Order: sequence, then C-alpha cells, then structure tokens
Amino acid sequence: MLIIPAIDLKDGHCVRLQQGRMDSATVFSEDPVAMAKHWSAQGARRLHIVDLNGAVAGKPKNEKVIREMIKAVGEKTPIQIGGGIRDLDTIESYIDAGVSYVVIGTAAVKNPGFLSDACYAFPGHIIAGLDAKDGKVAVEGWSKMTGHDVVDLAKKFEDYGLEALVYTDIGRDGMMTGVNIEATLKLAQAIRTPIIASGGLHNIKDVQTICTQLVPEGVIGAIAGRALYEGAIEFKKAQAAADKATEKPAVPPPGKAA
Repeated sequence: MLIIPAIDLKDGHCVRLQQGRMDSATVFSEDPVAMAKHWSAQGARRLHIVDLNGAVAGKPKNEKVIREMIKAVGEKTPIQIGGGIRDLDTIESYIDAGVSYVVIGTAAVKNPGFLSDACYAFPGHIIAGLDAKDGKVAVEGWSKMTGHDVVDLAKKFEDYGLEALVYTDIGRDGMMTGVNIEATLKLAQAIRTPIIASGGLHNIKDVQTICTQLVPEGVIGAIAGRALYEGAIEFKKAQAAADKATEKPAVPPPGKAA
C-alpha cells in the first residue's frame, strides 16, 4: 500500500486546510517545488498535488509552480494532480507535462459524460475524486453539497474504466482524527475499482488499520497531509509499516512445508 504525501497549493504556497475550508489554510512551505523534492527524496512512490485555487475557480490557477514541480520530480516520482480540471485540453496539457494521473472531482459529479470521455481518451491516467460528508458528495472545492450518494456514484463511474478512485471524508480532512474506516470499507466492498483513502490519517496505528481492514478490500493507498507536516507521522516509518503489513508471505519451494 502506498503512503502518498499531499501537497495542496493555495496562492503558490504549500498549505493544509481543515475540513476543506479555504479560510483555515495553514502555510507549511513557501516553496512547493522544494517540498516535492523532499518527499521524492524520502522515497515517496507517488505525490498527490491539489490546486486548491483551481478547485474553486474551475480552472488551473497554480499551473506555473505545478509545472516546476513536475519538472523537478516527475520522472522519479509519479504525480497525481487534481483541482480545477474541467476539460480534456487541461488533462492533455498535464499528461504532456509529465503527470501520471489526473484526478477529476467536481466535473465527474456534474458531468459524468466528461469523465467517461476522459477515461476513453486517456486510458490508465484518470482517477475520479469523490469527496463526501455523511455519505453525500461535495463539489467545487467542497464548498457545495450535493444529494448524490457516494456509493451510487462510484458504481456509475466504475464502468468508465477508472484507474482508481480517491475517497475523501471531508469531516476528517486535516483534523487528524483517523481515516473513516467504516465508510471507506463500505465503498471498497461495493465496487471493484481500486481506492485511495484520504482524510484524517493521523499515526502509524491508522496505517496498520488501513492495511489490515481496507487493503484486502481493494484500497491501494492512503493520502497523508497534515500528519506528515506536523510530525505526527514520519513518512519513511509509515511506508515501512505499510509495506510490512501488506507483504505477501514467501511461497515455500515445492515439497517444503511452510
């Protein structure tokens, strides 16, 4: 299972929010490029970058620094990026720049046909982002709630050929209260699409719980933000714990007992 460091961008800075509120931003770095290099050097196998301004505006707003981040680490560390991605041209631009995966959130909910077109045009590169509170999906940088049920939408998206689905519990994001195991488990059991858990990861115990309860049901990664930046989790130890908890037992040679 992957531990995926999050780099959330607001006004060119690396920040973390609480429950998605833009007015709750804590600046953790003035240099997102250096932060991307840091996590790459720590051995991260994927980075999760979010253009927060773009998510609210409906179009990329931090593209210049994002391109610098891609140039700095993209060849070594795969990048998944979300925030303000509403058309195929934006997806193509990011992939051409070196992004491995594009996360489509609001546009996937408001226009499922666009998500389907994206999966068809860029197979293997498209991840859907479902952000929810109390089982209902939110859009536009989490500023608006919809009446859509998370599981129902995920089932609809599944047929499009998604690479994965990022599921975020808004109520826990940035609060370091632990991943919503029950809700994530319910979603994982309902669909075949690989899931990346997000929101609330706090400590090594959380990592171990995800590995034992969620990984067997199809969860392939967990996004870590505030816990990493505030030192509640040390990245290398978290990834090592995840690797140990999910390693497959060695297969004994023929004729040998295990």
